[in-house]
Amino acid sequence: MKNLILFTFVALLSLSMEAQITTPAPSPSQKIEQAVGLTDVTVDYSRPAMRGRAIFGDLVPYDAVWRTGANARTKVSFSDDVVVDGQTLKAGTYAIFTKPSATSWEVYFYTEYDGGGAPQEWDESKVAAKTTAQVYDLPMDIQSFTISIDDITNTSAVLGLMWEKVYVGVQFEVPTDAAVMSSIESTMNGPGAFDYYAAAVYYLGEDKDINKAQEWINKAISMNDPAPFWMLRQQSLIYAKAGDKKGAIKIAKQSLTASEAANNADYVKMNKDSLKEWGAK
Repeated sequence: MKNLILFTFVALLSLSMEAQITTPAPSPSQKIEQAVGLTDVTVDYSRPAMRGRAIFGDLVPYDAVWRTGANARTKVSFSDDVVVDGQTLKAGTYAIFTKPSATSWEVYFYTEYDGGGAPQEWDESKVAAKTTAQVYDLPMDIQSFTISIDDITNTSAVLGLMWEKVYVGVQFEVPTDAAVMSSIESTMNGPGAFDYYAAAVYYLGEDKDINKAQEWINKAISMNDPAPFWMLRQQSLIYAKAGDKKGAIKIAKQSLTASEAANNADYVKMNKDSLKEWGAK
């Protein structure tokens, strides 16, 4: 009988340890990914709800730094340098902090984005950019705190913050025009070294015209001084496939020297293996 009771107790204890109740998060997370021109913008944040509470000036006090969301710090990432209110934000990730008031919000892009809540000690040196955004009154309540990326053009967009009956927007500019003009100039001036390199490697891999591949890889090499070891490696393979073993060996030795200088063990081994295969002295 005692053994039965003990067995039952252990079984119940095991079940209680394994059982887990899953409930919805009170402030669910959301991730926004948006292309603005040629720049990728990502926002990662949590969305607290009103739940009958007064928000701004009450739950979120006026004139105090707010985490601008819930749980972990709200983060925004830019794949390129962007401009906020005349200030350059380098490509990377930032925490968004705000200081709401009845008529405007101060918005801060803070370099220390890990952690939860506002910093216990505010460090002005970590403010990468800041601006003031006007408050716009909405005709209805926004029950869940919402961040949006609106008014998208090729060169700019607006980071929108909405909750209760409040909307504020922060415009940022992206370097689309500079990137496009650089691409146009590069294309109009003829293929670049990497274009020739990529075409040659494709021809090599797909068993296409090896003489054409040799022509293109030679152009790519001529446009790089010094040529990188990985480009020389492909040139040696193309020469070998074209039947020029002497040329392939000479180039492979150059690639070996360069890869040794770069401490790239993979390319050192590949070059040594090829030199051995091709009967290098």
